[in-house]
Amino acid sequence: MATLHNFNAGGYAFLEGGFPYSQAVIALPGFAFRRIRFSSVVPAEKGFDWISQHLKQNNRPLTALAACELRSPCAFTMEGFRGFNQSYVQVLSDWGLIQNGLNPVARSNLAPAFSPPDVPGFYAFTYTVPETCTDPDWLIAGSGEWPEHLPFPEGIVARGDTSSEGMARKVRYVVQTMQERAQGLQAQWARLTAAQIYTVHDFSALIPTVFNPAAMIGPGLSWHICNPPIQELEFEMDARSVQHERVVHI
Repeated sequence: MATLHNFNAGGYAFLEGGFPYSQAVIALPGFAFRRIRFSSVVPAEKGFDWISQHLKQNNRPLTALAACELRSPCAFTMEGFRGFNQSYVQVLSDWGLIQNGLNPVARSNLAPAFSPPDVPGFYAFTYTVPETCTDPDWLIAGSGEWPEHLPFPEGIVARGDTSSEGMARKVRYVVQTMQERAQGLQAQWARLTAAQIYTVHDFSALIPTVFNPAAMIGPGLSWHICNPPIQELEFEMDARSVQHERVVHI
């Protein structure tokens, strides 16, 4: 199980992940999350500028940024993915978010199958605000069917298999990952408010056998017809319990 770290400068705790993002975040006592979704994808540089201004206008430090949801023109090669992460993480470092070599910000990054953006950009972001809550908000980063402690691409679950059985293996692994990360946050899975699915493959046959037993039907499943960010991955999810969300037209 990944280590849970407090990020007091942001008002949240995070499950330690790799270089590009943390595995999950949860609001610390005295704070809650706010999620903002853009009406259309905002190019990354403009998106960071917009987020910076929004945080300042709401008297929040740049370190309040807790999660980013990105969209890209197409799935990256692993080399391309690493290159993109270099510039992305540099902004987080400039904002004071990277401390002791740890990245606290959760993230998803998908490639829409239809009408993709011309360049990588922001779909949504989440940040903290001071608020007293009985139960903390939380958010789990996007994760696909690759156990990240295994070599890529050899470690991909059911690599290259998009048959019904292959997809079932992938989906079960990803759902289990979501639940394990919630446990790592010491979060209440029963407070789930949204589960977003990213795939171009039909997963509906697994709703009664995988998603219903996992108690994910209540808030509804949002299917985004997207490819995961790295080539050869076929299925990704993220999940959250966030009480306050809004859409911004930009």
